[in-house]
Amino acid sequence: MKKTLITALTLALLGSAQAYAQEKIIRFAHDSNGDIYDNPNHACASVFAAIVNTGSNGALKVEIYPGGQLGTIGEAVQMVRDGVIEVTNASTGALAPYYPNIDVLNLPFAFASNGAADTVFNGAFGHALKQDIEDKLGDVVVLGYPDTGGLFVISNSEKPISSLEDMKGIRLRTMTLPSHQAIMNALGMEAYPLAFSEVYSGLQTGVIDGQMNPIPILVSAKLDEVQQYLTLTNHLYSPFTMLFNKAFYDDLTEDQKDLIHTAAQSCENAARGISRIIEASDRGLAGLAGEMTITALSAEDRAQMREVTDVAFDKYMAENHGEDALALVDLLKVESQKANSTRYFGEE
Repeated sequence: MKKTLITALTLALLGSAQAYAQEKIIRFAHDSNGDIYDNPNHACASVFAAIVNTGSNGALKVEIYPGGQLGTIGEAVQMVRDGVIEVTNASTGALAPYYPNIDVLNLPFAFASNGAADTVFNGAFGHALKQDIEDKLGDVVVLGYPDTGGLFVISNSEKPISSLEDMKGIRLRTMTLPSHQAIMNALGMEAYPLAFSEVYSGLQTGVIDGQMNPIPILVSAKLDEVQQYLTLTNHLYSPFTMLFNKAFYDDLTEDQKDLIHTAAQSCENAARGISRIIEASDRGLAGLAGEMTITALSAEDRAQMREVTDVAFDKYMAENHGEDALALVDLLKVESQKANSTRYFGEE
């Protein structure tokens, strides 16, 4: 009896050890704060982890490393490619050194709404971009395009902006992306590349007059403390690109791959949902209304801004990118126009 019990316990322990040894760890690194209710990026990662961890019967385990614990997001992209980690949400700026064609996402004034942007990235353009990234990098799988916070707005400390004329002379912080600089310079602003970590102090000291970001990012960084005017330009949409290590992905079973894609889709939905909730709540546009002067552009002023930036963007792309990137831009223009013209569900 005693021998039988020992044998049973030994087998149980061996079984547990074997199961643990077979467990595959998926490390998900990002550089945003670790509050699921305050940040679209972490909401995405948390939903992804919950679905994979509970749906794989212990075969897969997602570990999340928020807040840049493992390095910058640019370093995380390289770590995914090298297999050091398995997944990250890459910003446009972080992905650009590895995949220059990501510049196509900087088409100015492409989307009339966040809903139109979601439609485009869920459709033919999103698929074509995924294919091009995977073909050119060769070592990643693109799982989706989680929201970074929605459409970009412009804030500044100088004056209300409601027209192209009002933009002249404003020193505006941009990412270190030449395409962003070309767009803002075309609007008459003085583009000033600056690390995001320096934006608050730059605004506070007057090194820069303004900045551009989605509303949730503006709020989470407390930029309203050092800015008085907000203009709903909605001039850029720059989602994350969710990258997964291809070698790890190829080693999964078909059921596990299906689970990864299901989790990634829910991750996308979570990021979009949290972004919209933040925008509409006291932590977003509703809260800012009591702190800043908010201006919405007229259709005529927005069209004028789009006209001048389209010329600058097309010139920049023609001078700096090949036919494959230009074809993606053309597809984005077609698909965004279709999405923008849709006013009711199912009606073109």
